[in-house]
Amino acid sequence: MIFTTTETIPNREVIEILGIARGSTVRARNIGRDIFAGLKNIVGGEIEEYTRLQAQSREQALQRMEEDAKKLGADAVINVRLATSVITQGAAEILAYGTAVKLK
Repeated sequence: MIFTTTETIPNREVIEILGIARGSTVRARNIGRDIFAGLKNIVGGEIEEYTRLQAQSREQALQRMEEDAKKLGADAVINVRLATSVITQGAAEILAYGTAVKLK
């Protein structure tokens, strides 16, 4: 499956737009990460625990978007975007979405 943030794929022709493919996940922090984050907040620097959590969340959202695109019969997803939103204190949604297409 091809993912791209562009409207076209070089040397490929989009022959059909199948709809929006989407995938999301909602993740919450945990007390262990919060303790380390609190300590990092005092001394400064990257909060690696949260960086890993965000990376895992993005990958899961992209995987779910791919599954959705396959259900639509897509060969590719163009105009891929990622968005985040706060669901509640300590929990956020990561949403991956784009246009599922058939290629020639």
